[in-house]
Amino acid sequence: MDDEAMLVRTESLPQALPQHTTIRVHTPIGSAVVLWRGDVQETDGQHLIEWAVDADLLWGQNTRPADATEPELRQEGDLVIMRGRLHLTDDGAAYLQMGHWSVLFDLASPVPSSMNASWVEINVGTESVALHPYRT
Repeated sequence: MDDEAMLVRTESLPQALPQHTTIRVHTPIGSAVVLWRGDVQETDGQHLIEWAVDADLLWGQNTRPADATEPELRQEGDLVIMRGRLHLTDDGAAYLQMGHWSVLFDLASPVPSSMNASWVEINVGTESVALHPYRT
């Protein structure tokens, strides 16, 4: 879907592990260090991207109600914190609406149905969040 692609600025970082390219992504709602799944020669610049998170939602562990009601992306140590509206799907998944774009998640534990369309914060390890250049 077009609303899942987001224009961001990416910045290359010194690489500790050559098999995992990490970058700092700058978005309208914040910045964080994530994995880059595009051409390593294109890590610096403006990109239309899609998010991929390789971590399931665990209610009460990595997902909790948010104190604020505005989307945000930030880094805290080795964690990427995403804040947005959580939407539960009929097929047992969920997506986090962060402004005009969304990130899909699988559920590892049930989320109370009362939390559907509520503001939540999800925290996942940097190594679990990747950006893919969007191809039209």
